[in-house]
Amino acid sequence: QVQLVESGGGLVQAGGSLRLSCAASKRTFSRYAMGWFRQAQGKEREFVATITWSGRTAYYADSVKGRFTLSRDGAKNTVDLQMNSLKPEDTAVYYCAARQGVSYYVSLAEYDYWGQGTQVTVSS
Repeated sequence: QVQLVESGGGLVQAGGSLRLSCAASKRTFSRYAMGWFRQAQGKEREFVATITWSGRTAYYADSVKGRFTLSRDGAKNTVDLQMNSLKPEDTAVYYCAARQGVSYYVSLAEYDYWGQGTQVTVSS
């Protein structure tokens, strides 16, 4: 099955930037959508961003729209989440996910494969 590994998390001050990466195994579906979700302490896991298999369409949660940018490199089986103007409320464990399909998907139940997560902490 598809294996996903996140990287790039860390500590940053409010207003700073981080770039998260998700690397997929060579067994990745030829057509799959990728998504990012996050889970803060005491909160449910929530949608952050998603991108179609082609990389031509991306969709973002209102809370991150205009600050985060999702992109992918199909040839390398990687997807990156550029996070700018970070806020303390962005603090969470960030997970990448994948599912076969030609659309984008915003519900965690729609994804089949998940990474282990990477911690992002934004200080005030």
